[in-house]
Amino acid sequence: MKKTGFLERLRDWDADRFDLTEKTAGDMHPDLSPKPLKQEIPDAPLERLATRGERAFDRLYPVLALVLGTVMIVFLFLTVLDLPPYGAADNPAHNEVTARYLGSGTAETGAVNAVAGVILDYRAFDTLGESHVLYAAITAVLILLLVQSDAPEADDPGARLMERDPILTVTASVIAPIVILFGVYNMLTGHLGPGGGFSGGAIVGAGLILLSFAFGPHRMKRIVTFRTFRIASISALCFYSVSKLYSFFCGANGLHTIFSPGTPSRILSAGLILPLNIAVGVVVSFTMYGLYSLFERGRIG
Repeated sequence: MKKTGFLERLRDWDADRFDLTEKTAGDMHPDLSPKPLKQEIPDAPLERLATRGERAFDRLYPVLALVLGTVMIVFLFLTVLDLPPYGAADNPAHNEVTARYLGSGTAETGAVNAVAGVILDYRAFDTLGESHVLYAAITAVLILLLVQSDAPEADDPGARLMERDPILTVTASVIAPIVILFGVYNMLTGHLGPGGGFSGGAIVGAGLILLSFAFGPHRMKRIVTFRTFRIASISALCFYSVSKLYSFFCGANGLHTIFSPGTPSRILSAGLILPLNIAVGVVVSFTMYGLYSLFERGRIG
């Protein structure tokens, strides 16, 4: 490109065809030309440092993973080697624990169902951990899949199409209440026979999923919302934690507890087992419906 001389630029400026104050890179002295701000800060050492750190991490990560995996394998093999031989007389399967559960379980826990007595009394601490695992699972799914949208779900063509299916809606209207009622029955009678919070909560969750599938998610907002989900799940977990911590504290220190086993085979018996079954059932049912709702449309309610 041909450079423009000063006199020619002056004539152009006089004819209002050029701004005299405007200068090009070629008209400026090399030492006086403005330099980009990026070049004033030497960032090459920082880039080299970051690259060096990434390379070091790439080399160190497989080594640490291999060391950690080896340590875990060694500990697992040591545990297996320390197990008693199969069929030995002193195996845990032949000790007094089983006889204690089956022989004294009803008198000590008040539960006719020995499984409920073990899960929610003798080993209630394990069940507390399992309930929190369920809550952690639904929380992780919320973080990954929760979608915040103001779009009205009533305009969803898939939901509107479902509503026009009379066979599905009528069938769900008849079956879903029976399913939910049976799940509640399982929760309330888990200490008397087969059932409990886990199975009853799963049945109630299946009933809620059936209602959502038949009538659409926008109608399920009348039953389950995100606020309802949070309040019910957190309240059930807090009740379970506080009540069993009290029971653990009293039992470990030989103190009297206000929750007595009661009369076996009665609905209001077995101490804390009945309310704990309800708490576990609430967590399981809302977790099941919440997972379905998040995977199906990215929100709860």
